[in-house]
Amino acid sequence: MLRRLASAALAALLAAAAPPALAQFAPSPAKGEIAAADLPREAQQTLSLIKKGGPYPYAKDGTVFGNREGLLPKRNRGYYREYTVKTPGVRHRGARRIVAGREGDYWYTADHYASFRRIRE
Repeated sequence: MLRRLASAALAALLAAAAPPALAQFAPSPAKGEIAAADLPREAQQTLSLIKKGGPYPYAKDGTVFGNREGLLPKRNRGYYREYTVKTPGVRHRGARRIVAGREGDYWYTADHYASFRRIRE
């Protein structure tokens, strides 16, 4: 019983300590979509670059996204491509990405592929 209470307290503490920028865009089970206008400004900029065909600031931008997590609809390998969404204050690529499907479907993740929201335009 004490172990369960400690685990619950730790989980609550970690949730409260989540960075506000990520918490604001955390996916909700009832909301599998996000309007393009509601994306973080950096994600809106990345989406615009994708639609223009670049140039992309990161070498890995435009590489095949394998969907190994299985969270996106099943498609043939090569259907999805991933692009980095800059995270302010981070000196590396960070966790935010837009994954683009070949048929014009776009997906946003703020937590490095742990969850996705379809971008509604």
